[in-house]
Amino acid sequence: MNNILIAEDEHLIARLIEMTLTRAGYTCTVAEDGRTAADLIEKNDFDLALLDIMLPGADGYELLDCLKPQGVPVIFITAKGAVKDRVLGLRLGADDYIVKPFAAEELVARMETVLRRTGRGGRELRAFDVVLDTQDRVARQNGEPVDLRRLEFDLLELLMRNRGAALYRDVLYERVWGGEPDNDNLRTVDTHIARLRKKLNWNDEIETVFKIGYRLKKE
Repeated sequence: MNNILIAEDEHLIARLIEMTLTRAGYTCTVAEDGRTAADLIEKNDFDLALLDIMLPGADGYELLDCLKPQGVPVIFITAKGAVKDRVLGLRLGADDYIVKPFAAEELVARMETVLRRTGRGGRELRAFDVVLDTQDRVARQNGEPVDLRRLEFDLLELLMRNRGAALYRDVLYERVWGGEPDNDNLRTVDTHIARLRKKLNWNDEIETVFKIGYRLKKE
């Protein structure tokens, strides 16, 4: 079940979006100001964020910057409907741009498209020759089960959900192991990445990003 952040300061619109997505099977977290949204981004894993641009505390552009290092896809939902505003939002890295007012069915359809495109849709994640069933926690490579330990599975899931994004080693540690990372903990990340590469024979598929961490390559 995908976890969606809704950052919208108009209460009725926020609740309408939440109700629509909950009925569609999504888990939703609502923030009605930018500062609350930023705190939630720091403490939680989201599969997608719906951001109003004109938010009190921190605007949608600032929240987009917070989400980029995590590779979380973003859809702007805003009253700023001019072509120049849409172009700016997309150029800054948003995955889609929806102008108010909008139809609930259109919102869900666009979300599903973004989630599929970024490899976050549904219970199954696919990359190269591996399929990850995130509900039953089973990994298969070329149809055959792969024996992954819990942390290895969680690490692979995080890489697959953020495919194409360079993830900092401290972010990987915080998301998979929890707590504050130190130098020894970061070496633990390196060790588990090495194990994943060996088990999956993914020497090139999991890329080392200099001075940052790791990235699962796009096909």
